[in-house]
Amino acid sequence: MSSRPTDATPAWGEGFPAGLDADAAERVGAQLRELYRRHAGAATDGVVSFYPPEAAARRETFGLSGVHVGGARISLGDCRERFPLHSISKVFTYALALEDNGRAATLRRIGVEPSGDPFNAIIFDEAQNRPHNPMVNAGALVAASLVRGDDAGEKIDRLLQRLRVFSGNPDLGVEPEILDQQLDSNDRNMAVSYLMRSLGMLDGDLEANLSVYLSACSVTVTTDELAMMGATLANDGINPLTGQRAMPSEHVRDVISVMLTCGMYDAAGQWFYDVGIPAKSGVSGGIVAAIPERIGIAVYSPGLDVHGNSARGVAVCRDLSTHFGLHLFTPSHEPAS
Repeated sequence: MSSRPTDATPAWGEGFPAGLDADAAERVGAQLRELYRRHAGAATDGVVSFYPPEAAARRETFGLSGVHVGGARISLGDCRERFPLHSISKVFTYALALEDNGRAATLRRIGVEPSGDPFNAIIFDEAQNRPHNPMVNAGALVAASLVRGDDAGEKIDRLLQRLRVFSGNPDLGVEPEILDQQLDSNDRNMAVSYLMRSLGMLDGDLEANLSVYLSACSVTVTTDELAMMGATLANDGINPLTGQRAMPSEHVRDVISVMLTCGMYDAAGQWFYDVGIPAKSGVSGGIVAAIPERIGIAVYSPGLDVHGNSARGVAVCRDLSTHFGLHLFTPSHEPAS
């Protein structure tokens, strides 16, 4: 387990958003530290599985990071523990597919409707002959095929370059051991790929395309890095730390919209109802949230609920949304704390 930064000082230094003085920032920090302590000490109710099963040994691992679009950062707990993106990578693969192909062409190949079914379900939008959305496996496989490149290696390199800009970490990379594990247990994704090819939804070298998709899933991050990725989306595609643009502005709204409606597996509707912020989860126990013009948030805690979302992560985000008035439909007469 990683060392825990002192919770009095953000791990990456200080910095306060425009219009937020140091006293106000400290009050927010104190509230976040209290929220962290409350959830760190709580029983992980709702946990039904761990992925992979050996993650059960990290049951108490819990990292929470936040990055404001103005530069303020806070890191709590196991914020430097590395974990694979898994399904969270679908956000960034979709972003690059939009950039490479444009909105209309991408929409012809991948829908934007919540499926209401598990992320690995073998179902499609039969009326439009396409996967339901890019946050399920079928849609992410098509998104990977839409990333431009002469071969799988070039596509992977382009995805990595974008992930590095999003995170501000130039050394971000694929973890070979995790990739090998995923390639060894890949029959269902291969079956979905063959079925989509038979239906005209996918073409080309299916094994090469799976390599692209699973390589993105096998990139490891910390909650510090993942919160920066969320903040980059929240900041119209510009990394608040480096000032680099990670994706074109015209596609940011589309990515964040699909995160809000489809990002939390088959619990997306309940998430919208309870939490109301754009987010994406992964079965390693990570969640990233991006609240436009405000903040990026990342939580990591192994232990999944019945939908495949981090049980503690969902509880933390629900608490954050309620306490700070972050729900998209929080009335204007109920200001955030």
